[in-house]
Amino acid sequence: MSVLLVAAGAAVGAPLRYLVDRFVQRQAGATFPWGTLTVNLAGSLLLGLLTAWSGRTVGLLVGAGFCGAFTTYSTFGYETVRLAEEGALRHAVLNVVVSLGAGLAAAVAGVRLAGLF
Repeated sequence: MSVLLVAAGAAVGAPLRYLVDRFVQRQAGATFPWGTLTVNLAGSLLLGLLTAWSGRTVGLLVGAGFCGAFTTYSTFGYETVRLAEEGALRHAVLNVVVSLGAGLAAAVAGVRLAGLF
C-alpha cells in the first residue's frame, strides 16, 4: 500500500513540476533557473507544513510521493553546473546560495505555519 501512495503522489507531482517550471521560466525569460527554484521552494514549504501536520498516510502520499517528484535536486545540480560552464559563475553561486538558504527557510516557515493552525 505504501508504494502505491508514493506512486500516486509522484504521478501528480512530476507533471506539475514540469508545467510550473516551464510556465515560470517562460514568464521570467532569463537564463537563471527560476522555474526550478520556484518548484523547490514551494516543495520545501509544503514538506515543512506536512512534517508538522500529517500522519503516515498523508506523509507518504504528499511528502514522499508528491513533494519527492515535484521538487528536483538533480535539475538544480545540472542547471548550476550548466551556468558555471557557460561562464555565468555569479549566477551559479547565486543559485546554490539562494536555493539552499531559501529552501531551508521555506521548510522552517512551513513548520511554523503548521503550528499556527
